Amino acid sequence: MEERDVCEITCVDNEKTTRVQQHLENGSTILEVTKLFKALSDETRMKIAYALTLEEELCVCDVANIVGATTATASHHLRHLKSLGLAKYRKEGKLVYYSLDDEHVNHLIQIAFAHQEEVASRD
Repeated sequence: MEERDVCEITCVDNEKTTRVQQHLENGSTILEVTKLFKALSDETRMKIAYALTLEEELCVCDVANIVGATTATASHHLRHLKSLGLAKYRKEGKLVYYSLDDEHVNHLIQIAFAHQEEVASRD
């Protein structure tokens, strides 16, 4: 017999659901976190973000070379990451260097890769 992954009866724990719903009431926070994950759901942006966990700082030209894109494309993705608070930049002469905004972003990306390696090793 096939096991079903849904409850066979309805049984709601009102105390738990109320507590969680109160945390979810701040819709703007949920929306911003959703935007963060949406930004990282793009393969090129994830490559860029991961590269910035491996090297603390990279210039736009290096990022373009790493991900196999034009400098214009790399710059576009980096600006998007910056607009969401995931990256920051500094200008030095004619070069622009990007880095991750803070350690939270770095940890988030490192944890995602560690999780995926763990999942892959189970198979």
